[in-house]
Amino acid sequence: MNIESKIRAMLKKPGQLATAILVVVAGLAVLSSLFVVDQAEQAVITRFGKYSETLGPGLHYKLPLIDRKFIVPGNKVVQTEQFGFKTTKAGISNQYQNNIVKESTMLTGDLNIVDVEWIIQYRIIDPRAWLFTVQEKEQTIRDISRSVINTLVGDRAILAVMGSERSNIESLAVEMMNEQFQQLGMGINVFAVKLQNIVPPAGVQDAFEDVNKAIQDMNRFINEGKQSYNAEIPRAKGEADRKIQVADGYANERVNKAKGDVARFNSVYAEYKKAPKITRDRLYLETMEEVFSQKENATLIDKNLDNVLPIKKLEKN
Repeated sequence: MNIESKIRAMLKKPGQLATAILVVVAGLAVLSSLFVVDQAEQAVITRFGKYSETLGPGLHYKLPLIDRKFIVPGNKVVQTEQFGFKTTKAGISNQYQNNIVKESTMLTGDLNIVDVEWIIQYRIIDPRAWLFTVQEKEQTIRDISRSVINTLVGDRAILAVMGSERSNIESLAVEMMNEQFQQLGMGINVFAVKLQNIVPPAGVQDAFEDVNKAIQDMNRFINEGKQSYNAEIPRAKGEADRKIQVADGYANERVNKAKGDVARFNSVYAEYKKAPKITRDRLYLETMEEVFSQKENATLIDKNLDNVLPIKKLEKN
């Protein structure tokens, strides 16, 4: 019996036809109610349009015609948004290219124009909030990211943006973006902001490079001057300390010699007071001994200054 004959036979028996229809409908309902969630996904189930539960990877069942599932990337899947550039297939429209260029052009704190390319990486940590809180999810993420990066770049000079403040901008951008996404309840967490190319616009690139080179030369000269300063100042201080020490030594020597002379004079004077005549004779003899001990000719002058006598030192043979 062929299929057509079976159908005609069933039409003659309405009870069998109804049973067959119910079996087919039930089979289709069971098949449509079973679904598999991949390892990198999560499934959000709504019942009568209201959130019911979130399911992880594996085989699951939902009520037919009542439940509805929404597949969301898992909380370990990294989502990426690019700004100022786009990795796309060939055939990108001119309007899209213009939008990319516009979002990368910014004004720095010192009123310079700079092109900034960056990416953000985030994960969906709350599938329910991700699905039902914000309608234009991607555009909202892009708008907030652009606002944060424009704010951070606008607070800094162009050289700081291109150099020393680069990592600081990235870390602050993560904090500021997450704060705004949490306020909106988007259910995502930004864990990385990476600045790519940061360059002046093409029209002023050459002039900027000349200015940058001049600044580098200035910094080099300053560093060379500091090196010379650091080399000369310690040497000069050392020389000054040495001279001070020499002067102190000379002063101490003179003071000690003067004190010795004073002490010697006081001792002689004390002896003189005891025996003035003997002391005078001794001093006279010591003086004459010193005079006649010189190898050169000595000249004697009498006490009345009437005559001068040249006398040679008499030495023993």
